[in-house]
Amino acid sequence: MEKRRSAAASGDICVIVPTIREYECLREYVANAREHGFDVSRLHFVLVTEDFCDVDEMRAMLDDLDVSGEVFDGSRREEWYEANGVAEYGYVVPAASHAETSFGLLYMWADDAFEYGLFIDDDTLPHDDEDYFGRHMENLAFEGSIESVGSDESWVNVLYQNADEHGLYPRGYPYSAMDETVETGTAEIEAGEVVASQGLWTNVPDLDAVRILMDGDLEGQAQTRTTADDFGGDFVAARGNYLTVCSMNLAFRREVIPAFYQLPMDDNEWDVGRFDDIWSGVFLKRACDVLGKRIYNGRPLCEHNKAARSTFDDLHNEVAGLELNEHLWELIDDAGADAGDYAAVYAAMADRLADGEFEEYRNGAFFTHVGEHMRDWLDCLDAIRRAPAVADD
Repeated sequence: MEKRRSAAASGDICVIVPTIREYECLREYVANAREHGFDVSRLHFVLVTEDFCDVDEMRAMLDDLDVSGEVFDGSRREEWYEANGVAEYGYVVPAASHAETSFGLLYMWADDAFEYGLFIDDDTLPHDDEDYFGRHMENLAFEGSIESVGSDESWVNVLYQNADEHGLYPRGYPYSAMDETVETGTAEIEAGEVVASQGLWTNVPDLDAVRILMDGDLEGQAQTRTTADDFGGDFVAARGNYLTVCSMNLAFRREVIPAFYQLPMDDNEWDVGRFDDIWSGVFLKRACDVLGKRIYNGRPLCEHNKAARSTFDDLHNEVAGLELNEHLWELIDDAGADAGDYAAVYAAMADRLADGEFEEYRNGAFFTHVGEHMRDWLDCLDAIRRAPAVADD
């Protein structure tokens, strides 16, 4: 029977890595931790992969690195659902999708020892000169003054600091919010207020397919690249402003999991894809604004080495949801105003989508589908809480 994490594992940080190819990137992340004196025993790696991948090689790598961790292909995830009393909710994690990172969130939720989570994409590498894990933990513990960024469009371009030079907007940024007037100020942050730390990216920026085409690239990357010089100081998005949240380099506190479901993309009848982390970030930002919390942005940077692929394949995956992405934030912008916790805010946003009528939008029924899955996500978390822990053999 599939067990929860071994009692011998003591880490408080669950590092979730969706991977089918470049899992060896973890060698660089572990080396970075050791080089900078970060306590590697705090890290527990969860590799989320597929049945056709070489699971044995992944496990051997974790053993060779002498780190705590587990590898879950599709079959083993099904065993885990069964053992943890949530087999009926297995569908909330979409098949063959980057959004399978949601399995890592369920895995975390089942183990109270995990205080923090961290998403790492397998096409990234840490910068040698930065303490990758240490900086994320410092960000989550941050208190003091920090730049606050907003705009007259209620959206923050996380690449704003050198946008006059490169002109880039990240994947998921609404087209209708472009050409915004940026407004900066100072926010005073209390201890415990930061609940997510979004590290940004050098080399290949995280762009959507339309913007990649406009940049003249047919291989799914970008002709315009970013360097560390494109990023200034760290910042938060002002209250009432939204931002794109990319899960390739992202740390977070356990408490956000009820409002941080990575949404059911790719495996749906509308063929909507590529917005799982983007929309989850919209929902998380709304929850943060209601509950007085913050998303910290900036460093640690990672090097994003996105593999070449047809830009038109990405366009096909995104186009079904482009119109919806323009309007999602407006639909939930006042939801859950009186809520007292993440689950309550999330339930209010789920109701707004599940009970709404969206015939005016192409593929508007997908909003209803998402809202229903958001409700099921909360039910799944409740079921995990009710299920008894599986004893070690």
